Amino acid sequence: MKATAKYANKKILVLGLARSGVAAAKLLHQLGAFVTVNDTKKLDENPEAQELLASGMTVITGSHPIDLLDEGFSLIVKNPGIPYTNPILEKAMERKIPIITEVEIAYDVSEANIVGITGTNGKTTTTTMIAELLNSQRKVGEAKLAGNIGFPTSDVVLTATSNDTLVTELSSFQLMGIENFEPKIAVITNLFEAHLDYHGSREEYVKAKWAIQKNMTSEDYLVLNGNQEEVRQLAKITKARVLFFSTTTIEKEGAYLLNSNLYFKEEKIMNADELGVPGSHNVENALAAISVAKLMGISNEAIRSTLMRFSGVPHRTEYIGEFSNRKIYNDSKATNILATERALSGFENEKLILIAGGLDRGNGFDELLPSIANLKGLVAIGETADKLVATAEKANVKHVKKASNMDEAVNCAWKISEEKDVILLSPACASWDQYKNFEIRGEAFIKAVKQIVSREDK
Repeated sequence: MKATAKYANKKILVLGLARSGVAAAKLLHQLGAFVTVNDTKKLDENPEAQELLASGMTVITGSHPIDLLDEGFSLIVKNPGIPYTNPILEKAMERKIPIITEVEIAYDVSEANIVGITGTNGKTTTTTMIAELLNSQRKVGEAKLAGNIGFPTSDVVLTATSNDTLVTELSSFQLMGIENFEPKIAVITNLFEAHLDYHGSREEYVKAKWAIQKNMTSEDYLVLNGNQEEVRQLAKITKARVLFFSTTTIEKEGAYLLNSNLYFKEEKIMNADELGVPGSHNVENALAAISVAKLMGISNEAIRSTLMRFSGVPHRTEYIGEFSNRKIYNDSKATNILATERALSGFENEKLILIAGGLDRGNGFDELLPSIANLKGLVAIGETADKLVATAEKANVKHVKKASNMDEAVNCAWKISEEKDVILLSPACASWDQYKNFEIRGEAFIKAVKQIVSREDK
């Protein structure tokens, strides 16, 4: 970790805990800042806050009191999930107190170069692919996963050296809070409409994503999705060197799909069918990852063998296994319609039973009609179950069922299925109606599958 006096003896407010807030508070404390932590969860229910209090920080819990700003903070480090419309942040902006996210602090002290990955869909898969590719031939140092993938960057930088690379997944929320952050290579997987409840408009959402490149120079590389005209137009206004990846056009200076083969700068890397994860969206993810790997000197042979072995990431079209000649996939992280459409593109509808549903945000599911047409089965769960049943009936899904919980849903799907079929959990909805997060929902799915398999084996 690089030494810096930037935060020493400064009064800094860390607003909101969770993993990234705890990591930021600890790092700032180590850098000599006078840290105050403020979290809405009460102290007696907040072990993270208790730990920080015991280490000598000021801790205020239970609410975000606006008069806390009278303490004279020179900086606020906010949890990415707290919107700028929060009253304490609105007042802070009035007072012109700088507001950043923890990736900015991590960048200031990182000895390692950073590869940053953002986008609407495919971030986690692409980030993980890149890390595995960069480690495939590495003799010195390590490509370390960081950021929105579950490893706060402020934690990872503590042990990262100049021999390492931080492969960092970045959300739009995090990118709104950067000032000097500059990845040496950045990837934007794609741009679609998302998180409008937070950003207010598509324009503001795209602006937040595009911030990943705002400090990049002609010494840096920006890897972009050439399938999207909007992205091609944005590429005209960056100082970074742009490489496109595309499944629809030949990118002679980038990565592309041609005759079912993946290429980089006219060199064939591998056949698309050799990828360890299914779906056209994963072809795009692989092309983005290949672009980064080639920029960093990874051989074609190492790329091919690594991507052939790559089996996905937990809860993102994760291959659980084959049981009683049925293949099972967990895509619990598909919390929107687009993500589910992409997952469905990797399978034959006539042999697929889909489990979907969750939090009702008021939208319908007619966008799914082309993707679920003639599915073998759909089992609907959660608050949106009735809407999904109606959509499935319009799409001529052969078997349509409704289930009250995951155990019942998996049992229904299993009864519908036959040998050589696929059962896929891809909800197209957030999990919060029944589960705290998509990970817990995915684990419930896996547990229910294992219970059936155990019963079948008896």
